[in-house]
Amino acid sequence: MPSTTAITVQQLSRLVGLPDAPILIDVRTDEDYQADPRLLPASYRRDFKTVSTWAAEFSASKVVVICHRGQKLSQGVAAWLRHEGIPAESPEGGFEAWAAAKAPLVSASAIPPRDEQGRTVWVTRSRPKVDRVACPWLIRRFVDPDAVFLFVDPAEVPLVADRFAAVAFDIEGVFWSHRGERCTFDTMIEEFGLRIEALDRLALIVRGADTARLDLVPQAAGFLAASLGLSRMFRDDLEQLEAGMLLYDAFFRWCRDATEETHNWPAGGKAQ
Repeated sequence: MPSTTAITVQQLSRLVGLPDAPILIDVRTDEDYQADPRLLPASYRRDFKTVSTWAAEFSASKVVVICHRGQKLSQGVAAWLRHEGIPAESPEGGFEAWAAAKAPLVSASAIPPRDEQGRTVWVTRSRPKVDRVACPWLIRRFVDPDAVFLFVDPAEVPLVADRFAAVAFDIEGVFWSHRGERCTFDTMIEEFGLRIEALDRLALIVRGADTARLDLVPQAAGFLAASLGLSRMFRDDLEQLEAGMLLYDAFFRWCRDATEETHNWPAGGKAQ
């Protein structure tokens, strides 16, 4: 009989990158982690031995706990979390099965240092349009759900990055920026190791909209129009970012699940 507290790699992979994805907690031993220092997207690293001290961080959340093979560590931590009233599962086969299935993994070495609260901190130019919403979306959904984003005057970005230990992005002369004809969103996908079909497809749309090459894909023009419309709707950049997250969530789901679907009128009529 299948376990009621386990989730398959296929089931979990369908949830990764979505706004209602479960919280992923990596409890591999340091030895296992050092042997393969990659992480499931947007996962947290925690010490299984101290679960009683950090369990409350994840109250009122659905959780999936990952260890090397999906055995004693992840099942034990998941059981402890359930004891604390937190819905928790462990993936069948653990990290090994996820990696063997070539499901997305994030290169931990590419993740910037975190602040004292465990968050990555990023800074960029104010009044975002495309890339400066795309990159925070990618980071929040696939790298660090708690990431902090600071929007400041363009000339102040390098100084704010220095004074506040933040990572500058999408400005000239920094690591996380455009490279050739590719935009910063492309750079982040490459550096974090997130080369999956849906993100590659979304990157082409973002690239076309962000670099005024609307001929790259048909969706780029509409995506740019929606992005510019959002920038006119909000004076506050963080409010605009939160609204833009939904736009990227929708396009990600289209890129992953709906590219072959069409819509016809009248209802039930034949495609013309």
